[in-house]
Amino acid sequence: MQYRRLGNSGMVISEITYGNWLTHGSQVAEDTAVECVRAALEAGITSFDTADVYAQGAAEEVLGRALEPERREGVEIFTKVFNPIGPGKNDRGLSRKHIMEAIDNSLRRLRTDYVDLYQAHRYDPETPLEEVMEAFADVVRSGKAHYIGVSEWTAEQIRAGHAMARELRIPLVASQPQYSALWRVIEGEVVPTCRELGIGQIVFSPIAQGVLTGKYLPGTEPPSGSRATDERGASFVSRYLRDEVLERVQQLRPLADEVGLSPAQLAVAWVLQNDNVSSAIVGASRPEQVGENVQAAGVELDADFLARMDEILAPVAVTDPAKTAENAPKSRP
Repeated sequence: MQYRRLGNSGMVISEITYGNWLTHGSQVAEDTAVECVRAALEAGITSFDTADVYAQGAAEEVLGRALEPERREGVEIFTKVFNPIGPGKNDRGLSRKHIMEAIDNSLRRLRTDYVDLYQAHRYDPETPLEEVMEAFADVVRSGKAHYIGVSEWTAEQIRAGHAMARELRIPLVASQPQYSALWRVIEGEVVPTCRELGIGQIVFSPIAQGVLTGKYLPGTEPPSGSRATDERGASFVSRYLRDEVLERVQQLRPLADEVGLSPAQLAVAWVLQNDNVSSAIVGASRPEQVGENVQAAGVELDADFLARMDEILAPVAVTDPAKTAENAPKSRP
């Protein structure tokens, strides 16, 4: 495992972050989830990402129990707030009321006194940004989080949030966007802005919801039990299940063989070539998947190789920076 600084902060995190969306508390039994966390730790992963909304709190609970035996200072725990976590009108969003209640509930579920990174899961168009940032500042000053971050904010929103964070003297150091060789929308605006401001990317879905593994074949039905057949994940993967995309992905296999990687490992290694990426989030439903994914850490792909990958995927890769705003919530969920 290799390690990188998170943005321009002094905190060092693992190049691979273990994430438990769609797995802990829902898809896999708890004993398997714990085995996956143990495999991650044994592979040198020290960074773990979750959110209060994952399995409606169960994902945080499982992760908390799995990490409880570990020396707390030896791991970095990230969680998020925004999406609905209850039936009430204030059980969602980024109001001061919800943030202050949500952090305490997340800490209880995670069995810890603090998280290393507390992230706004999305931008809240219904709460003044001043209120959001002042609440995050109080979370940091109370010792309940060391750093703050955002997820899927536009470059303009990141810039405004960072300016307020500086005024409040709190460290906004992380952005968590979707990023893969097929979904490159952050490259045009978000990445340049974050480079300028000293914010690092902790990217999710580097394998494009499993599409870059090559397991989805053109002209065939998705494999049984795959993300594409799961009602929670299908909406995310469906954009890629077109023959023109899947045919291009199959052309990556010889390139992966060239560098001694599986297609999935190549996909993770690709996002790590971006110097603004601090870590790539990977999930697992079996411990052996963790061992496979970590092989992407420390891989260096030269410029010629990356150019060949780009040539293959350019006709189907999504690069429009406007997609970040287009996919953002227009109101609280």
